[in-house]
Amino acid sequence: MSNKNISHVSIIMDGNGRWATQRNMPRVHGHREGIKSINKIVSACSVRQISQLTLFAFSSENWKRPEYEVQFLLKLFEDSIIKYINDLHSNNVKIKFIGNLDIFGKKLLDSIRNAEKITMNNTGLKLNFALNYGGKWDIINAFNKILDDNNSSLQNKKINIDDFEKYLSLEGDSPDLLIRTAGEQRLSNFMLWQHAYTELYFTDCLWPDFDEKELDVAIQHYQNITRKYGSLTSENSIDKKNVK
Repeated sequence: MSNKNISHVSIIMDGNGRWATQRNMPRVHGHREGIKSINKIVSACSVRQISQLTLFAFSSENWKRPEYEVQFLLKLFEDSIIKYINDLHSNNVKIKFIGNLDIFGKKLLDSIRNAEKITMNNTGLKLNFALNYGGKWDIINAFNKILDDNNSSLQNKKINIDDFEKYLSLEGDSPDLLIRTAGEQRLSNFMLWQHAYTELYFTDCLWPDFDEKELDVAIQHYQNITRKYGSLTSENSIDKKNVK
């Protein structure tokens, strides 16, 4: 399937717990199944020549969940990084983690840094994981970086959008398409700045059931949209002299 004009996909992977509850299993079983879906979608994005995939894996609000579930998730992240890093590296995937990572324990943080180091020179799919991430935190963190940057050329000048974006957790192109599974229709504090003009696709499919076919449905939805970015016509056919 063609990925017409789509370069960057972001996903809010929702519904792991509900998937397990529907099957009379503990919620943590859903999180294990969710890892399998990540593997499927990473591979599918590579095949479809999507250049960047950003996954919302753990929000800054997820600490409010039961302690046993939080600890299970953190251990699952650590084990999954160790288990899959070699395959991802061999498939030329470049991994980046965004969020307030310093709060994590040494073993998980070492795994994160090791994964980024091993894959830093890879040129294939850019795979970003948002861990302990919040969009409001990202914006405030960017401002604080600017204030702390004593050598910055931004001192004593007005900051523009391009200046500011350099200090966000994830530089570069914003997502073309955001997918959220499991029926909820909100951003949940996920990359609030970067999703300003992203096309949104919501599906009732629970994340452990999300596969290549579901991804293609989302891509088809995107392909049927004319992106205007606030103008009267599509970006590729704007006649600026006629736009009032």
